[in-house]
Amino acid sequence: MKKTAVVGLGIIGGSICASLTRAGHFVAGRDIDPAALSFAIGKGMIREEAADLSRYDTVFVALPVRAAVALLDGENFGEGALVADVCGVKKAVEEAVYARPRKYRYIGLHPMAGRETSGIASASADMFSGANLVITRAPQTEESAREEILGYAKDMGFGRIMECTAEEHDRKIALTSQLAHVVSNAYVKSPEVVGCEGFTGGSFQDMTRIAGVDEGMWTELYMYNRENLLSELDGLLAHLSDFRRALAEKDEGAMRRELKEGRLRREKIRRRPE
Repeated sequence: MKKTAVVGLGIIGGSICASLTRAGHFVAGRDIDPAALSFAIGKGMIREEAADLSRYDTVFVALPVRAAVALLDGENFGEGALVADVCGVKKAVEEAVYARPRKYRYIGLHPMAGRETSGIASASADMFSGANLVITRAPQTEESAREEILGYAKDMGFGRIMECTAEEHDRKIALTSQLAHVVSNAYVKSPEVVGCEGFTGGSFQDMTRIAGVDEGMWTELYMYNRENLLSELDGLLAHLSDFRRALAEKDEGAMRRELKEGRLRREKIRRRPE
């Protein structure tokens, strides 16, 4: 039986362990936190600690970007092993991997799944059921790595699989994930948030759900994807300025035009097949 190791037993790494174990894989885990490792073993998510990664056929790296790059650069993986990271930015990781010779087969992944909470206690074997998975490919990507990872994706329960370059991933994710987290975090800084209980509905919950980010991890993601996120922020600020101008000038026609443009764009998104 092939052996799989997962490095980083947070909510995503733990869910990889749980879903693959349920699918019948031999899964081991590694984490700097002994409590996370004990939890994973105690809950049956993994069979053993992955002390020596060269013993495993497949390794999933579920670490923050800097730590992932360091591991991919310095770890002794097995000859021909399949190694996949699940970082939220892809270009920086890919460039680090291909900057020097390697003996393992690399492929970049980004599971589009998660919760507002973090840590292995929030992990679940069902975390990826029906979720999107992004696979990034470069000219150096081995076809065998792609084919194998598709098998793992099926066993983890993913629904739609998107394949693209690392550059395209980072541009898209600046909008669909990173900008959304920035906006949510900025939104809850209004002084009116204090004492707002009883005045909230679905819109408030939607806007604030992802405000409670891990500032260490997300700062890394933002800095590694700095140019793409700056571009999206500039676009958002320009649109917000249009709304502000309409209000300041009491221009109902301009306000209606802004709202209509947003509504029509949203309708185009909803019409696209899932």
